[in-house]
Amino acid sequence: MSSSPTPPVASVLFVCVHNAGRSQMAAGFLTHLAGERIEVRSAGSLPAERVNPAAVEAMREVGVDISAEQPKVLTTGAVRASDYVITMGCGDACPIFPGKHYRDWALDDPAGQGVAAVRPIRDEIRRRVQALIAEIDARREA
Repeated sequence: MSSSPTPPVASVLFVCVHNAGRSQMAAGFLTHLAGERIEVRSAGSLPAERVNPAAVEAMREVGVDISAEQPKVLTTGAVRASDYVITMGCGDACPIFPGKHYRDWALDDPAGQGVAAVRPIRDEIRRRVQALIAEIDARREA
């Protein structure tokens, strides 16, 4: 008897303007820490051409590879399909739908910064992602 894969317990969308730094790091951490338990998406209101190389390097230092990721445009479909929408400085560009859990994470933008400046942003993102996983697990068990 083959067991079918367990569906994700929740889906999370990370949004920032360029989908090149903060949202990519957050998506990388959530995928790394939660595996397939939580469905992960990321997008930007004005996506960049590529993921920020300093963000890629900072994540590589902690064993998370986001080098193959590509910035994606934010769509209303991605928001509708997500249980949690985490915004990081995208302002009014993020559509609001009822029944979703919204969080706004005020984080410095790593655009144009070197890896040394990106490390503290990366570490704060990891802390917030770990807290988000704990919140999702607590809500599921409630």
